[in-house]
Amino acid sequence: MRGGGRPLGRAGLALLLMAAAAWAGRRPRPVAPGGQPRPSVVLVACDSLVSVQDGRLTFHPGNQTVDLPFINFMKRYGTVFLNAYTNSPICCPSRAAMWSGLFTHLTESWNNFKGLDPGYVTWMDLMEKHGYRTQKFGKLDYTSGHHSVSNRVEAWTRDVDFLLRQEGRPMVKLTGDKTHVRVMEADWRTTDKAVDWIKEEAINLTQPFVLYLGLNLPHPYPSPYAGENFGSSTFLTSPYWLEKVTYEAIKIPKWSSFSEMHPVDYYSSYTKNCTGEFTKQEVRNIRAFYYAMCAETDAMLGEVISALRDTGLLKKTVVIFTADHGELAMEHRQFYKMSMYEGSSHVPLLVMGPGIKEQQQVPNLVSLVDIYPTMLDIARIPVTQNLSGHSLMPLLCGKAENEVSPRGPRPSWVLSEFHGCNVNSSTYMLRTGKWKYIAYSDGRSVLPQLFDLSDDADELTNVAVKFPVIVHSLDKILRSIVNYPKVSSSVQEYNKRQFIIWKQSLGQNYSNVIANLRWHQDWLKEPKKYENAIDKWLGQSE
Repeated sequence: MRGGGRPLGRAGLALLLMAAAAWAGRRPRPVAPGGQPRPSVVLVACDSLVSVQDGRLTFHPGNQTVDLPFINFMKRYGTVFLNAYTNSPICCPSRAAMWSGLFTHLTESWNNFKGLDPGYVTWMDLMEKHGYRTQKFGKLDYTSGHHSVSNRVEAWTRDVDFLLRQEGRPMVKLTGDKTHVRVMEADWRTTDKAVDWIKEEAINLTQPFVLYLGLNLPHPYPSPYAGENFGSSTFLTSPYWLEKVTYEAIKIPKWSSFSEMHPVDYYSSYTKNCTGEFTKQEVRNIRAFYYAMCAETDAMLGEVISALRDTGLLKKTVVIFTADHGELAMEHRQFYKMSMYEGSSHVPLLVMGPGIKEQQQVPNLVSLVDIYPTMLDIARIPVTQNLSGHSLMPLLCGKAENEVSPRGPRPSWVLSEFHGCNVNSSTYMLRTGKWKYIAYSDGRSVLPQLFDLSDDADELTNVAVKFPVIVHSLDKILRSIVNYPKVSSSVQEYNKRQFIIWKQSLGQNYSNVIANLRWHQDWLKEPKKYENAIDKWLGQSE
Protein backbone atom coordinates (compact mmCIF):
# COMPACT_ATOMS: atom_id res chain seq x y z
CA MET A 1 0.00 0.00 0.00
CA ARG A 2 1.57 3.27 -1.11
CA GLY A 3 0.81 6.97 -1.05
CA GLY A 4 -2.09 6.88 1.40
CA GLY A 5 -3.97 4.13 -0.39
CA ARG A 6 -6.20 1.78 1.51
CA PRO A 7 -4.93 -1.51 2.90
CA LEU A 8 -6.19 -4.79 1.52
CA GLY A 9 -10.00 -4.58 1.39
CA ARG A 10 -12.63 -7.29 1.82
CA ALA A 11 -12.26 -8.45 -1.79
CA GLY A 12 -8.52 -8.79 -1.36
CA LEU A 13 -9.01 -10.60 1.92
CA ALA A 14 -11.43 -13.00 0.25
CA LEU A 15 -8.80 -13.80 -2.38
CA LEU A 16 -6.27 -14.33 0.39
CA LEU A 17 -8.63 -16.71 2.16
CA MET A 18 -9.17 -18.67 -1.08
CA ALA A 19 -5.41 -18.92 -1.61
CA ALA A 20 -4.92 -20.04 1.96
CA ALA A 21 -7.61 -22.68 1.64
CA ALA A 22 -5.88 -24.11 -1.41
CA TRP A 23 -2.55 -23.93 0.39
CA ALA A 24 -3.97 -25.74 3.43
CA GLY A 25 -4.89 -28.73 1.30
CA ARG A 26 -1.39 -29.28 0.00
CA ARG A 27 0.86 -28.16 2.83
CA PRO A 28 3.50 -30.68 3.93
CA ARG A 29 2.89 -32.45 7.19
CA PRO A 30 5.43 -32.16 10.02
CA VAL A 31 8.40 -34.38 9.24
CA ALA A 32 11.57 -35.48 10.92
CA PRO A 33 14.57 -33.13 10.65
CA GLY A 34 16.15 -33.23 7.22
CA GLY A 35 13.09 -34.68 5.48
CA GLN A 36 11.88 -31.37 4.08
CA PRO A 37 13.49 -28.04 3.25
CA ARG A 38 13.63 -25.74 6.25
CA PRO A 39 10.84 -23.15 6.22
CA SER A 40 11.42 -19.42 6.13
CA VAL A 41 10.20 -17.37 9.09
CA VAL A 42 8.60 -13.93 9.39
CA LEU A 43 8.24 -12.42 12.86
CA VAL A 44 6.06 -9.31 13.20
CA ALA A 45 6.43 -7.78 16.66
CA CYS A 46 4.39 -4.74 17.58
CA ASP A 47 4.53 -2.54 20.66
CA SER A 48 1.80 -2.51 23.33
CA LEU A 49 -0.82 -4.72 21.70
CA VAL A 50 -2.86 -6.51 24.28
CA SER A 51 -5.58 -9.04 24.52
CA VAL A 52 -7.49 -6.37 26.43
CA GLN A 53 -10.59 -6.72 28.53
CA ASP A 54 -13.15 -6.23 25.77
CA GLY A 55 -13.19 -9.79 24.54
CA ARG A 56 -9.40 -10.19 24.78
CA LEU A 57 -8.86 -8.83 21.27
CA THR A 58 -6.46 -11.32 19.77
CA PHE A 59 -7.98 -14.61 20.77
CA HIS A 60 -11.51 -14.50 22.17
CA PRO A 61 -13.94 -15.82 19.54
CA GLY A 62 -16.63 -13.43 20.78
CA ASN A 63 -14.61 -10.25 20.25
CA GLN A 64 -16.84 -7.67 18.58
CA THR A 65 -14.98 -4.56 19.72
CA VAL A 66 -12.80 -3.95 16.66
CA ASP A 67 -12.32 -5.52 13.25
CA LEU A 68 -8.93 -7.28 13.04
CA PRO A 69 -9.16 -9.31 9.81
CA PHE A 70 -5.54 -10.46 9.59
CA ILE A 71 -5.22 -11.51 13.18
CA ASN A 72 -8.42 -13.46 12.57
CA PHE A 73 -6.87 -14.86 9.39
CA MET A 74 -3.95 -16.18 11.41
CA LYS A 75 -6.35 -17.70 13.94
CA ARG A 76 -8.20 -19.48 11.13
CA TYR A 77 -5.10 -20.87 9.42
CA GLY A 78 -2.83 -21.26 12.41
CA THR A 79 -2.53 -21.50 16.18
CA VAL A 80 -3.28 -18.91 18.85
CA PHE A 81 -1.83 -19.11 22.35
CA LEU A 82 -4.48 -18.19 24.90
CA ASN A 83 -2.05 -17.63 27.77
CA ALA A 84 1.07 -15.94 26.41
CA TYR A 85 2.93 -13.48 28.64
CA THR A 86 5.75 -10.98 28.45
CA ASN A 87 8.72 -11.68 30.71
CA SER A 88 8.93 -7.99 31.63
CA PRO A 89 6.14 -5.52 30.82
CA ILE A 90 8.26 -2.74 29.31
CA CYS A 91 9.89 -2.38 25.90
CA CYS A 92 13.63 -3.04 26.20
CA PRO A 93 13.68 -5.71 28.96
CA SER A 94 10.84 -7.61 27.25
CA ARG A 95 12.61 -7.59 23.91
CA ALA A 96 15.89 -8.56 25.58
CA ALA A 97 14.14 -11.67 26.90
CA MET A 98 12.67 -12.47 23.47
CA TRP A 99 15.99 -12.07 21.63
CA SER A 100 18.09 -13.88 24.26
CA GLY A 101 15.72 -16.61 25.47
CA LEU A 102 16.65 -15.70 29.05
CA PHE A 103 14.71 -14.26 31.97
CA THR A 104 15.26 -10.61 32.86
CA HIS A 105 17.21 -11.29 36.05
CA LEU A 106 19.67 -13.40 34.03
CA THR A 107 20.36 -10.73 31.40
CA GLU A 108 20.09 -7.94 34.01
CA SER A 109 17.94 -5.91 31.63
CA TRP A 110 16.62 -3.77 34.45
CA ASN A 111 14.98 -0.89 32.58
CA ASN A 112 14.60 0.72 29.15
CA PHE A 113 18.20 1.94 29.34
CA LYS A 114 19.70 -1.41 30.38
CA GLY A 115 19.25 -4.22 27.88
CA LEU A 116 21.56 -6.71 26.17
CA ASP A 117 25.13 -5.90 25.23
CA PRO A 118 25.39 -4.86 21.54
CA GLY A 119 27.32 -8.02 20.59
CA TYR A 120 24.96 -10.49 22.27
CA VAL A 121 24.33 -13.58 20.09
CA THR A 122 20.62 -13.71 19.31
CA TRP A 123 18.55 -16.42 17.65
CA MET A 124 18.78 -14.45 14.40
CA ASP A 125 22.59 -14.50 14.57
CA LEU A 126 22.52 -18.28 14.98
CA MET A 127 20.07 -18.71 12.12
CA GLU A 128 22.33 -16.65 9.86
CA LYS A 129 25.31 -18.77 10.91
CA HIS A 130 23.32 -21.88 9.97
CA GLY A 131 22.43 -20.81 6.45
CA TYR A 132 19.45 -18.46 6.77
CA ARG A 133 19.34 -15.12 4.99
CA THR A 134 18.39 -12.58 7.67
CA GLN A 135 16.77 -9.17 7.48
CA LYS A 136 15.49 -6.75 10.13
CA PHE A 137 13.27 -3.70 9.72
CA GLY A 138 11.84 -1.31 12.29
CA LYS A 139 11.95 -1.24 16.07
CA LEU A 140 14.44 -3.58 17.74
CA ASP A 141 15.10 -2.01 21.17
CA TYR A 142 16.76 -4.90 22.98
CA THR A 143 20.24 -3.43 23.58
CA SER A 144 21.45 -0.95 26.21
CA GLY A 145 21.77 2.81 25.85
CA HIS A 146 18.45 3.89 24.39
CA HIS A 147 15.30 5.81 25.46
CA SER A 148 15.09 9.21 27.12
CA VAL A 149 17.07 10.56 30.06
CA SER A 150 13.75 10.90 31.90
CA ASN A 151 12.98 7.24 31.45
CA ARG A 152 16.22 6.05 33.01
CA VAL A 153 16.31 8.66 35.83
CA GLU A 154 12.72 7.82 36.82
CA ALA A 155 13.74 4.16 37.07
CA TRP A 156 16.88 4.90 39.06
CA THR A 157 15.04 7.13 41.57
CA ARG A 158 11.97 4.96 42.19
CA ASP A 159 13.06 4.38 45.81
CA VAL A 160 13.31 8.10 46.57
CA ASP A 161 10.68 9.35 49.04
CA PHE A 162 8.73 11.57 46.66
CA LEU A 163 5.72 11.24 44.38
CA LEU A 164 5.80 13.06 41.04
CA ARG A 165 3.72 12.87 37.91
CA GLN A 166 6.00 11.51 35.19
CA GLU A 167 3.60 11.41 32.24
CA GLY A 168 1.07 13.62 30.56
CA ARG A 169 -2.57 12.93 31.32
CA PRO A 170 -3.84 10.26 28.90
CA MET A 171 -5.83 11.86 26.09
CA VAL A 172 -7.16 11.23 22.59
CA LYS A 173 -6.58 13.07 19.34
CA LEU A 174 -8.33 12.62 15.99
CA THR A 175 -6.40 13.43 12.84
CA GLY A 176 -7.32 13.59 9.17
CA ASP A 177 -10.58 12.38 7.66
CA LYS A 178 -12.20 9.11 6.59
CA THR A 179 -9.65 8.68 3.79
CA HIS A 180 -6.62 9.05 6.08
CA VAL A 181 -5.14 5.55 6.34
CA ARG A 182 -1.44 6.03 7.05
CA VAL A 183 -1.64 7.65 10.45
CA MET A 184 1.57 6.11 11.83
CA GLU A 185 3.73 7.05 8.84
CA ALA A 186 6.99 5.70 10.26
CA ASP A 187 5.50 2.23 10.73
CA TRP A 188 3.99 2.26 7.25
CA ARG A 189 7.36 3.16 5.72
CA THR A 190 8.96 0.30 7.66
CA THR A 191 6.21 -2.06 6.49
CA ASP A 192 6.78 -0.90 2.90
CA LYS A 193 10.46 -1.82 3.23
CA ALA A 194 9.57 -5.29 4.50
CA VAL A 195 7.04 -5.80 1.68
CA ASP A 196 9.52 -4.60 -0.95
CA TRP A 197 12.18 -6.92 0.46
CA ILE A 198 9.81 -9.89 0.22
CA LYS A 199 8.85 -9.05 -3.36
CA GLU A 200 12.30 -8.09 -4.63
CA GLU A 201 14.76 -10.09 -2.53
CA ALA A 202 13.13 -13.00 -0.71
CA ILE A 203 11.39 -14.26 -3.85
CA ASN A 204 14.77 -14.83 -5.52
CA LEU A 205 16.51 -16.56 -2.62
CA THR A 206 17.59 -20.19 -2.87
CA GLN A 207 18.07 -20.39 0.91
CA PRO A 208 15.45 -19.97 3.66
CA PHE A 209 15.13 -16.52 5.19
CA VAL A 210 14.11 -15.01 8.49
CA LEU A 211 12.53 -11.55 8.35
CA TYR A 212 11.81 -9.42 11.43
CA LEU A 213 9.44 -6.44 11.30
CA GLY A 214 9.22 -4.29 14.44
CA LEU A 215 6.29 -1.85 14.69
CA ASN A 216 5.80 1.06 17.11
CA LEU A 217 2.02 0.82 17.01
CA PRO A 218 -0.22 0.60 18.95
CA HIS A 219 2.03 2.38 21.47
CA PRO A 220 0.58 5.79 22.45
CA TYR A 221 2.03 8.87 20.73
CA PRO A 222 4.18 11.62 22.30
CA SER A 223 2.52 14.43 24.24
CA PRO A 224 4.81 17.47 23.60
CA TYR A 225 3.67 19.42 26.66
CA ALA A 226 4.87 16.62 28.96
CA GLY A 227 8.53 17.63 29.10
CA GLU A 228 11.93 16.28 28.09
CA ASN A 229 11.65 14.02 25.04
CA PHE A 230 7.90 14.09 25.75
CA GLY A 231 5.80 11.56 27.53
CA SER A 232 3.67 9.30 25.34
CA SER A 233 0.13 9.67 26.58
CA THR A 234 -1.76 10.55 23.37
CA PHE A 235 -3.97 7.94 21.71
CA LEU A 236 -4.05 9.14 18.10
CA THR A 237 -6.01 7.83 15.13
CA SER A 238 -8.11 8.89 12.14
CA PRO A 239 -11.84 8.47 11.38
CA TYR A 240 -10.89 5.71 8.92
CA TRP A 241 -9.69 3.46 11.73
CA LEU A 242 -12.10 4.69 14.38
CA GLU A 243 -15.00 3.52 12.20
CA LYS A 244 -13.76 -0.05 12.67
CA VAL A 245 -14.44 0.16 16.43
CA THR A 246 -17.84 -0.72 17.89
CA TYR A 247 -18.30 1.84 20.68
CA GLU A 248 -21.24 -0.04 22.19
CA ALA A 249 -19.03 -3.09 22.79
CA ILE A 250 -16.44 -1.17 24.79
CA LYS A 251 -16.49 -1.99 28.47
CA ILE A 252 -15.63 0.61 31.09
CA PRO A 253 -13.19 -1.06 33.49
CA LYS A 254 -14.02 -1.12 37.18
CA TRP A 255 -11.66 0.80 39.46
CA SER A 256 -10.86 0.21 43.09
CA SER A 257 -11.10 3.22 45.38
CA PHE A 258 -7.81 4.92 46.29
CA SER A 259 -8.05 3.51 49.81
CA GLU A 260 -8.39 -0.04 48.44
CA MET A 261 -5.54 0.22 45.93
CA HIS A 262 -2.33 -1.69 46.51
CA PRO A 263 0.38 0.87 47.42
CA VAL A 264 2.44 0.02 44.34
CA ASP A 265 -0.65 0.47 42.16
CA TYR A 266 -1.28 3.89 43.68
CA TYR A 267 2.31 4.94 42.95
CA SER A 268 1.89 3.75 39.34
CA SER A 269 -1.45 5.47 38.87
CA TYR A 270 -0.11 8.74 40.31
CA THR A 271 3.16 8.79 38.33
CA LYS A 272 1.17 7.99 35.17
CA ASN A 273 -1.05 11.03 35.87
CA CYS A 274 -4.19 8.93 36.23
CA THR A 275 -5.39 9.84 39.74
CA GLY A 276 -7.45 12.81 38.54
CA GLU A 277 -11.11 12.66 37.56
CA PHE A 278 -12.04 10.86 34.34
CA THR A 279 -15.54 10.73 32.92
CA LYS A 280 -16.84 7.44 31.51
CA GLN A 281 -16.79 9.04 28.05
CA GLU A 282 -13.11 9.94 28.43
CA VAL A 283 -12.27 6.36 29.40
CA ARG A 284 -14.40 4.96 26.57
CA ASN A 285 -12.70 7.27 24.06
CA ILE A 286 -9.21 6.30 25.22
CA ARG A 287 -10.07 2.64 24.78
CA ALA A 288 -11.79 3.22 21.43
CA PHE A 289 -8.83 5.16 20.02
CA TYR A 290 -6.47 2.48 21.29
CA TYR A 291 -8.52 -0.22 19.53
CA ALA A 292 -8.44 1.85 16.34
CA MET A 293 -4.64 1.92 16.63
CA CYS A 294 -4.75 -1.88 16.95
CA ALA A 295 -6.76 -2.02 13.71
CA GLU A 296 -4.06 -0.01 11.92
CA THR A 297 -1.45 -2.42 13.28
CA ASP A 298 -3.47 -5.36 11.98
CA ALA A 299 -3.49 -3.79 8.51
CA MET A 300 0.31 -3.66 8.49
CA LEU A 301 0.41 -7.35 9.39
CA GLY A 302 -1.96 -7.86 6.46
CA GLU A 303 0.43 -6.16 4.03
CA VAL A 304 3.15 -8.64 4.97
CA ILE A 305 0.87 -11.68 4.71
CA SER A 306 -0.39 -10.43 1.33
CA ALA A 307 3.16 -9.96 0.05
CA LEU A 308 3.99 -13.53 1.02
CA ARG A 309 0.81 -14.71 -0.73
CA ASP A 310 1.54 -12.70 -3.90
CA THR A 311 5.06 -14.12 -4.18
CA GLY A 312 4.05 -17.71 -3.50
CA LEU A 313 6.11 -17.74 -0.30
CA LEU A 314 3.23 -18.03 2.16
CA LYS A 315 2.99 -21.81 1.82
CA LYS A 316 6.61 -22.30 2.91
CA THR A 317 6.90 -19.57 5.55
CA VAL A 318 6.12 -19.67 9.27
CA VAL A 319 4.51 -16.36 10.27
CA ILE A 320 4.64 -15.29 13.93
CA PHE A 321 2.79 -12.28 15.36
CA THR A 322 3.30 -11.00 18.89
CA ALA A 323 3.94 -7.90 21.03
CA ASP A 324 6.49 -6.91 23.66
CA HIS A 325 3.77 -6.20 26.25
CA GLY A 326 0.20 -4.98 26.52
CA GLU A 327 -1.57 -1.69 27.19
CA LEU A 328 -3.80 -1.12 30.22
CA ALA A 329 -5.89 1.50 28.40
CA MET A 330 -7.32 2.76 31.72
CA GLU A 331 -7.79 -0.64 33.37
CA HIS A 332 -6.85 -0.36 37.07
CA ARG A 333 -6.81 3.43 36.67
CA GLN A 334 -3.66 3.26 34.55
CA PHE A 335 -2.53 3.46 30.97
CA TYR A 336 0.74 2.16 29.53
CA LYS A 337 2.25 -1.08 30.84
CA MET A 338 4.72 -1.66 33.77
CA SER A 339 2.14 -3.79 35.59
CA MET A 340 1.48 -7.48 36.12
CA TYR A 341 -2.24 -7.08 35.51
CA GLU A 342 -3.51 -8.94 32.45
CA GLY A 343 -3.88 -5.82 30.31
CA SER A 344 -0.17 -5.15 30.66
CA SER A 345 1.48 -8.59 30.97
CA HIS A 346 -0.70 -10.77 28.68
CA VAL A 347 0.41 -10.61 25.03
CA PRO A 348 -0.85 -11.88 21.68
CA LEU A 349 0.99 -14.82 20.15
CA LEU A 350 -0.23 -16.33 16.88
CA VAL A 351 1.64 -18.65 14.52
CA MET A 352 0.75 -20.05 11.09
CA GLY A 353 2.70 -21.90 8.42
CA PRO A 354 3.82 -25.32 7.18
CA GLY A 355 3.33 -27.98 9.83
CA ILE A 356 1.42 -25.64 12.18
CA LYS A 357 -1.96 -26.94 13.27
CA GLU A 358 -4.89 -24.86 12.03
CA GLN A 359 -7.71 -23.36 14.10
CA GLN A 360 -5.94 -24.46 17.27
CA GLN A 361 -6.26 -22.64 20.57
CA VAL A 362 -3.47 -23.59 22.99
CA PRO A 363 -4.25 -23.03 26.68
CA ASN A 364 -0.72 -23.77 27.93
CA LEU A 365 1.17 -21.00 29.68
CA VAL A 366 3.94 -19.67 27.43
CA SER A 367 6.08 -16.52 27.33
CA LEU A 368 8.35 -14.54 25.04
CA VAL A 369 11.53 -16.39 26.12
CA ASP A 370 10.04 -19.32 24.19
CA ILE A 371 10.62 -17.48 20.89
CA TYR A 372 14.38 -18.15 20.94
CA PRO A 373 14.26 -21.98 21.20
CA THR A 374 11.28 -22.03 18.82
CA MET A 375 13.26 -20.22 16.14
CA LEU A 376 16.13 -22.67 16.56
CA ASP A 377 13.69 -25.59 16.43
CA ILE A 378 12.17 -24.30 13.17
CA ALA A 379 15.67 -23.96 11.70
CA ARG A 380 16.71 -27.37 13.10
CA ILE A 381 19.55 -25.84 15.05
CA PRO A 382 20.43 -27.70 18.26
CA VAL A 383 20.02 -25.72 21.48
CA THR A 384 23.42 -25.83 23.18
CA GLN A 385 22.96 -23.28 25.96
CA ASN A 386 20.73 -23.36 29.02
CA LEU A 387 17.79 -21.18 27.97
CA SER A 388 14.89 -20.02 30.12
CA GLY A 389 12.40 -20.79 27.35
CA HIS A 390 11.11 -23.95 25.70
CA SER A 391 10.31 -24.54 22.03
CA LEU A 392 6.69 -23.98 21.07
CA MET A 393 6.91 -26.42 18.16
CA PRO A 394 5.44 -29.45 19.98
CA LEU A 395 2.39 -27.35 20.91
CA LEU A 396 2.17 -25.77 17.45
CA CYS A 397 2.15 -29.19 15.80
CA GLY A 398 -0.64 -30.37 18.11
CA LYS A 399 1.45 -32.94 19.94
CA ALA A 400 0.37 -34.30 23.32
CA GLU A 401 0.61 -31.79 26.15
CA ASN A 402 2.69 -34.12 28.26
CA GLU A 403 5.11 -35.04 25.49
CA VAL A 404 8.63 -34.65 26.82
CA SER A 405 11.15 -32.65 24.78
CA PRO A 406 14.91 -33.33 24.98
CA ARG A 407 15.12 -30.55 27.59
CA GLY A 408 12.40 -32.08 29.75
CA PRO A 409 8.76 -31.13 30.18
CA ARG A 410 7.54 -27.57 29.75
CA PRO A 411 7.01 -25.96 33.17
CA SER A 412 3.42 -25.33 34.28
CA TRP A 413 4.22 -21.69 35.12
CA VAL A 414 5.50 -18.50 33.52
CA LEU A 415 7.62 -15.78 35.13
CA SER A 416 7.46 -12.06 34.55
CA GLU A 417 9.42 -9.41 36.43
CA PHE A 418 9.69 -5.63 36.38
CA HIS A 419 12.39 -3.28 37.67
CA GLY A 420 11.83 -0.04 35.76
CA CYS A 421 10.05 3.31 36.03
CA ASN A 422 6.51 4.12 37.28
CA VAL A 423 6.70 1.28 39.83
CA ASN A 424 8.42 1.84 43.19
CA SER A 425 9.41 -1.77 43.80
CA SER A 426 10.85 -4.70 41.90
CA THR A 427 7.88 -6.87 40.96
CA TYR A 428 7.66 -10.61 40.22
CA MET A 429 4.71 -12.48 38.76
CA LEU A 430 4.26 -16.24 38.88
CA ARG A 431 1.34 -17.41 36.75
CA THR A 432 0.27 -21.03 37.16
CA GLY A 433 -3.08 -22.79 36.86
CA LYS A 434 -5.84 -20.39 37.84
CA TRP A 435 -3.53 -18.34 40.05
CA LYS A 436 -1.54 -15.20 39.55
CA TYR A 437 0.89 -14.49 42.40
CA ILE A 438 2.67 -11.14 42.53
CA ALA A 439 5.55 -10.63 44.97
CA TYR A 440 7.39 -7.38 45.62
CA SER A 441 10.85 -6.25 46.69
CA ASP A 442 12.24 -8.47 49.48
CA GLY A 443 8.98 -10.38 49.99
CA ARG A 444 8.34 -8.71 53.36
CA SER A 445 8.26 -4.91 53.10
CA VAL A 446 5.47 -4.85 50.47
CA LEU A 447 2.39 -7.06 50.70
CA PRO A 448 1.95 -9.64 47.92
CA GLN A 449 -1.09 -10.05 45.69
CA LEU A 450 -2.92 -13.21 44.71
CA PHE A 451 -5.67 -13.37 42.09
CA ASP A 452 -7.91 -16.26 41.11
CA LEU A 453 -8.31 -15.56 37.39
CA SER A 454 -11.02 -18.21 37.03
CA ASP A 455 -13.25 -16.25 39.39
CA ASP A 456 -11.87 -12.72 39.10
CA ALA A 457 -10.87 -12.04 35.50
CA ASP A 458 -10.70 -8.29 36.19
CA GLU A 459 -8.22 -8.83 39.03
CA LEU A 460 -10.07 -6.63 41.50
CA THR A 461 -9.92 -8.88 44.58
CA ASN A 462 -6.59 -9.68 46.19
CA VAL A 463 -7.12 -12.99 48.01
CA ALA A 464 -3.61 -13.35 49.44
CA VAL A 465 -4.83 -13.02 53.02
CA LYS A 466 -7.66 -15.48 52.38
CA PHE A 467 -5.37 -18.21 51.02
CA PRO A 468 -2.10 -18.10 53.01
CA VAL A 469 -1.25 -21.73 52.19
CA ILE A 470 -1.50 -21.02 48.45
CA VAL A 471 0.64 -17.90 48.89
CA HIS A 472 3.28 -19.88 50.75
CA SER A 473 3.30 -22.61 48.11
CA LEU A 474 3.53 -20.19 45.17
CA ASP A 475 6.18 -18.09 46.87
CA LYS A 476 8.24 -21.23 47.38
CA ILE A 477 8.00 -22.03 43.66
CA LEU A 478 8.90 -18.43 42.77
CA ARG A 479 11.98 -18.51 45.02
CA SER A 480 13.07 -21.79 43.41
CA ILE A 481 13.10 -19.97 40.05
CA VAL A 482 14.62 -16.67 41.16
CA ASN A 483 16.08 -15.48 44.46
CA TYR A 484 13.95 -12.38 44.19
CA PRO A 485 14.96 -10.64 47.44
CA LYS A 486 18.59 -10.81 46.28
CA VAL A 487 17.70 -9.60 42.78
CA SER A 488 15.69 -6.70 44.22
CA SER A 489 18.66 -5.69 46.35
CA SER A 490 20.98 -5.85 43.32
CA VAL A 491 18.65 -3.59 41.35
CA GLN A 492 18.53 -1.05 44.19
CA GLU A 493 22.33 -0.95 44.29
CA TYR A 494 22.49 -0.63 40.49
CA ASN A 495 19.98 2.25 40.51
CA LYS A 496 21.90 4.23 43.10
CA ARG A 497 25.24 3.58 41.41
CA GLN A 498 23.96 4.66 37.99
CA PHE A 499 22.31 7.77 39.36
CA ILE A 500 25.52 8.90 41.08
CA ILE A 501 27.49 8.45 37.83
CA TRP A 502 24.88 10.43 35.91
CA LYS A 503 24.73 13.21 38.53
CA GLN A 504 28.49 13.59 38.59
CA SER A 505 28.60 13.78 34.79
CA LEU A 506 26.35 16.86 34.85
CA GLY A 507 28.40 18.93 37.28
CA GLN A 508 26.85 22.35 37.88
CA ASN A 509 24.07 21.63 35.36
CA TYR A 510 22.57 18.92 37.59
CA SER A 511 19.87 21.02 39.27
CA ASN A 512 18.64 22.48 35.99
CA VAL A 513 18.64 19.17 34.11
CA ILE A 514 16.87 17.11 36.75
CA ALA A 515 14.22 19.81 37.26
CA ASN A 516 13.26 19.78 33.59
CA LEU A 517 12.70 16.09 33.00
CA ARG A 518 9.19 14.73 32.42
CA TRP A 519 8.25 15.46 36.02
CA HIS A 520 9.00 19.19 35.57
CA GLN A 521 5.41 20.33 36.22
CA ASP A 522 5.57 19.01 39.78
CA TRP A 523 9.30 19.37 40.43
CA LEU A 524 9.48 23.09 39.67
CA LYS A 525 6.89 23.85 42.38
CA GLU A 526 9.31 22.74 45.14
CA PRO A 527 12.71 21.96 43.56
CA LYS A 528 14.71 22.12 46.78
CA LYS A 529 12.36 19.66 48.49
CA TYR A 530 12.87 17.06 45.77
CA GLU A 531 16.65 17.56 45.56
CA ASN A 532 16.84 17.09 49.32
CA ALA A 533 14.83 13.87 49.04
CA ILE A 534 17.37 12.54 46.54
CA ASP A 535 20.27 13.60 48.77
CA LYS A 536 18.68 11.75 51.66
CA TRP A 537 18.29 8.66 49.50
CA LEU A 538 21.93 8.85 48.49
CA GLY A 539 22.98 9.35 52.11
CA GLN A 540 24.45 12.74 51.28
CA SER A 541 22.32 14.99 53.52
CA GLU A 542 24.35 17.19 55.81
